[in-house]
Order: sequence, then structure tokens, then C-alpha cells
Amino acid sequence: MSQSINVSNLQVLIVDDHPLFRKGMRTLLASMPGIEIAGEAASGAEAISQAGTLKPDLILMDLQMPDGGGLEATRQIVSADPDMRILVITLFEDDESVFAAMRAGARGYILKDADEEEIMRAIHAIGKGEAIFSPAIASRMMDYFAGNRARNSQEIFPELTDREREILTLIARGRTNADIAAELTISLKTVRNHVSNIYNKLQVADRAQAAIRAREAGLN
Repeated sequence: MSQSINVSNLQVLIVDDHPLFRKGMRTLLASMPGIEIAGEAASGAEAISQAGTLKPDLILMDLQMPDGGGLEATRQIVSADPDMRILVITLFEDDESVFAAMRAGARGYILKDADEEEIMRAIHAIGKGEAIFSPAIASRMMDYFAGNRARNSQEIFPELTDREREILTLIARGRTNADIAAELTISLKTVRNHVSNIYNKLQVADRAQAAIRAREAGLN
């Protein structure tokens, strides 16, 4: 397990191909007690070289740059040093960019339009070994995973309706028809009809077989 960096003496490498952005980050970092600027890089290739030479504690990484860009640089840097902490700071907030950065090994992801306080919090959080995402990115990630859960649930026994799948899940948890009726606030007769449909669609003979099918599929 990697150790927390001493955030009272944090060496930071700034990686961005826009000189004005690097200048702004230098100014912000200079105002933060305990933060030291280890160096700068203007491309993916420079980032890889500087990371190996300077051994910073934390890298502020843009994504879209020459020479392979920030994603490839992140992959190579983390591959060489798995404990390296990389905070992506970019204009791109699409799902593909966010998850590609996480897969590459970035510890955090915030947008360039974040205010100074948010950027400072992110730098300190990454320095302490935490993962950090800007509120907009965190919201997108939650929506993404919620959507995946819904899609994955529907991929299990697609022949069932949402209600039948819900009842099958409760059957797998050992609920009786009366329990299910009370929990879903529907009549016992309606539950029985749904259970009968589930048996027919899954081609099972009884409750036990239905529960086994559900558990084997991970629906419990």
C-alpha cells in the first residue's frame, strides 16, 4: 500500500501545453504553503521524462497535448512508478475521457474551470493519498454507474418484465408471496400471477428452481 505524501512539502510537476495555464498554476501553487514547484512540461513526452528525472510527489496533468498526450503519459508514468499521484486538470468532461484517465492510473480528475479553492483542495487530497473528482465529474460518474446497474439488471432474464424481475429477486432472497405482496404494496393474487409468469418464462417447476436460477445469474 502506498504511503501518504507529506503535504507540508509537496513537490508538484505542472504538465500543460498552454504557457498561460502553466503560469496561472505556478501563481496558484506559489500561494499555497508547503507546496513547491518541481518543474514544468509542455507535452506527454516531456512529462514522462520530467517525472523520471525530477521524481515529483504529484503531477498536474492535462490530457490533450502533443507527443501522445496526457493519457499515454499517465500510463507510462504510473507503469514505471505505481505510487505516482497524478491529478488530471482538463477541459474535457466526457465519460470516455474520465474513465480513460482512471484506467491509465490517475488519482483524480477536475476541470480547468474549477475555482482556486477547489483546485487547492484537490491537490491536498491527492497528496494525502485520496481520490478526488470535481462535483461535475463525480455527478457524471454516479449517473454512469447507475445507468450501468440498470442495464446490467435488464440483461439478466430479458424475457421478464421489470416487475417480474423484481419479484424474482425477492424470491431468491427467500421472501414468501405474502411478504412480496406487503413489500411491493400489491395484492397477493397479483403476486401469484407474476410468479406463475416467471415459472413459465424461465421454464422452472417451482419456487426453489426459480430461486436457484436467480442466484446463479447474480440476481439476489
